[in-house]
Amino acid sequence: MNYWMILGLLAQGLFFGRFFIQWIASERKGESTVPVAFWFFSVLGGGLLLLYAIHQRDIVFILGQAGGLVIYARNLMLIYQKKQRDTVVVQPTEPTEGV
Repeated sequence: MNYWMILGLLAQGLFFGRFFIQWIASERKGESTVPVAFWFFSVLGGGLLLLYAIHQRDIVFILGQAGGLVIYARNLMLIYQKKQRDTVVVQPTEPTEGV
């Protein structure tokens, strides 16, 4: 087995792993949910699959993975932008005299 085959199998395993993570998170929550780890596994697995596709010189595979990576990365950006907006910085207030 060559290194590219091992990379391809590892990448496919990571890409499948995202669905396993999503399934477990949904079962724990009792409803369908997509955890942040799903998107990280998508980026990592998709990125490695893209490298494998480039090595194989498969334009269909390359375009599919490249397009997916844009979507996965954008979802992570949206998640972290929302977290930043939702974080409220509370300024300490001076105690009022006579209270």
